Amino acid sequence: MSTAILFRDRVAAGEQLAPEIHRLLDKIAAVSNVAPYPIVYALPRGGLPVAVPVARRLRCPIDIVVAKKIGHPQNQELAIGAVTADGNVLWAGQTSIALQNSPTGKIALEAALSKAKLQMAVLNSGRPQQSAIAQQTRDTIAILVDDGVATGMTMAVAAQTLRSQNHIAVWLCTPVAPQTLLPWLEQWGDRIVVLHTPKSFLSVSRFYEEFPQVETRIALACLQQQKLWLGR
Repeated sequence: MSTAILFRDRVAAGEQLAPEIHRLLDKIAAVSNVAPYPIVYALPRGGLPVAVPVARRLRCPIDIVVAKKIGHPQNQELAIGAVTADGNVLWAGQTSIALQNSPTGKIALEAALSKAKLQMAVLNSGRPQQSAIAQQTRDTIAILVDDGVATGMTMAVAAQTLRSQNHIAVWLCTPVAPQTLLPWLEQWGDRIVVLHTPKSFLSVSRFYEEFPQVETRIALACLQQQKLWLGR
């Protein structure tokens, strides 16, 4: 069964996502008479090219939350949970919860955590000044962006990290996600912004004409270009 292409590439997806997020923020400002201050958080590496047009439209910084799937000890393609670079963990289902205290489960968790920490270290140089971010988070809306959601595990655990900070709200934003996943996602964010919710959903890549792996240099360029654009 064929799947309709929804986006040319990640940048085009971000250009479509940006005005919808902007419209919702403007709606909040009109009701409250206070313009909320957004900060865009991308899930690297794939979420960064999507996040750039969003941050440009909102005229705000881009930061990252690094999250990695925890692979099943017998099948690495099967995610049993996810972990962020700062150690937030989310397990998927009862089988995964049973595994988390087993020796193999602990090894799988440590492997995923090491990958997350390594990626954070590699991308850290492109991030905005954290002192400036920290001063702003008390009155900000965290806009968490990825290029698509298949299982939701990494987005959910990243949202946990953002909730532990002082943001007034956490929004989960993506160009495409399965329709059946939306009720589950709603427990992790204050608002869900999804452009397309196909009933048939095999993989995120099927909805993009071009979906190459985002190389580290491209991910760093996304972060650094936004810093320069904002003059920070």
